[in-house]
Amino acid sequence: MKQLIPLLNQIRNCTLCEDHLPLGPRPVVQAASSARILIIGQAPGTRVHASGVPWDDASGKRLRQWMNVSDQTFYDASRIAIMPMGFCYPGKGKSGDLPPRPECAAAWHQQLLQCLPEIQLTLLIGQYAQKYYLNDAYSSLTERVRQWQHFPSGSFALPHPSPRNQLWLKKNPWFELDVVPQLRQRIELALNT
Repeated sequence: MKQLIPLLNQIRNCTLCEDHLPLGPRPVVQAASSARILIIGQAPGTRVHASGVPWDDASGKRLRQWMNVSDQTFYDASRIAIMPMGFCYPGKGKSGDLPPRPECAAAWHQQLLQCLPEIQLTLLIGQYAQKYYLNDAYSSLTERVRQWQHFPSGSFALPHPSPRNQLWLKKNPWFELDVVPQLRQRIELALNT
């Protein structure tokens, strides 16, 4: 824990990619050395940037529903750590937010992972986290999500819970029918072991 607190302070004060951030730096992260679940998503949106609270938006509400956890459990850093691929809001692109800035994962992820020895389940949410951590042969996010059980023990691939993904969810009803119940079992096991 002695290493984690200074590291979190460094991350929260990071200005590494300040020149590329339209709203300026405001790194969003949640962690404690006792956390059992790690959520690796994309990057904060404008609402999360404003509040400083991870997943404090419609995407977060859906994610908590998928996980079947209360807000209290979700925001308990001693149980759930949250480490996005990009810690700050990256700006708007043509069809949504820009991709996470690459500097964050390179600068901070391995250091933070070393301070999280109790992680039993890592949720890789969206294509950026999956491509970075799985380095797999699957050609699409859909195939990675469909083949979740073939990834390294303790990893779980999920689509992004954004309302923008409503069409994906409609085209892939198997996700909520088959994968979400498995996710909930893994979450419960990780939190209660």
